[in-house]
Amino acid sequence: MTLKEKLKKGPVFGITCYTGVASVVECIGNWGYDFVYLDLEHATIDGLTNIERLILAAKHANVSPLVRVSGVHDSEIRQILEMGAEGVVVPHCRTRADVEAIIKNAKFPPMGRRGGESNVRAANFGVNGFSWSEYTKKSNEDTMIIPMDEDFEFTDNIEDILSVEGIDAVNFGPVDYALSVGAQVGYKITDDRVDYGFKRLAEECGKRGIGIMGPVVPSKEEDLKAAIAKGYNMLILGNDMYHLNQNLKATVDEVNKVR
Repeated sequence: MTLKEKLKKGPVFGITCYTGVASVVECIGNWGYDFVYLDLEHATIDGLTNIERLILAAKHANVSPLVRVSGVHDSEIRQILEMGAEGVVVPHCRTRADVEAIIKNAKFPPMGRRGGESNVRAANFGVNGFSWSEYTKKSNEDTMIIPMDEDFEFTDNIEDILSVEGIDAVNFGPVDYALSVGAQVGYKITDDRVDYGFKRLAEECGKRGIGIMGPVVPSKEEDLKAAIAKGYNMLILGNDMYHLNQNLKATVDEVNKVR
């Protein structure tokens, strides 16, 4: 089942991978998370060769790979999807034109203008009865398009942006949104300006049946329930470095008791 199909049934849960280590991606999948969020914007993942390894690790562990690309770049988005990613997350979308560019680069005609090649993983390398019409149709249906709302300009242009056909979800980024309005930075929304931006997003996405992705840290039961009640249905439950640091701290706290 694709992540897009799972999302129709209810909230989905994932972990971000910043380390770029394939075995970490496999562990995320082995624990039953719905998606792994691979990052090309901030993480030190060494280019497309390594991201391909991470996508393969995700597929091996039966967890859906989503890739946050570095921007609205034709070749990068196309190659990521050809490697087998189930969707792209695109940072700092501020205008309708930004989202139109994502659709153009990620979707085949008639939705977009993505270039085609059959000798890629997404097309099963053109074997076993490959059909161009089936491949392009299924890709357009299954590929998730997730622009990021992390600037006040997104809120300013929200109705125009969300009217673009093909958006599956919007990733709300409270840290960068706070930075964009000069608010205190944090995953918890504590500033009225950031809260207003999120509420506008929840309202407008709700009208259109568009999902909302965002971080829920910490991820206790009450935190998850509160986030879902606010409108989140794609929940990012921290990242590999966060969980590593949390557990290292817990262990060293115990060690310090016997030193």
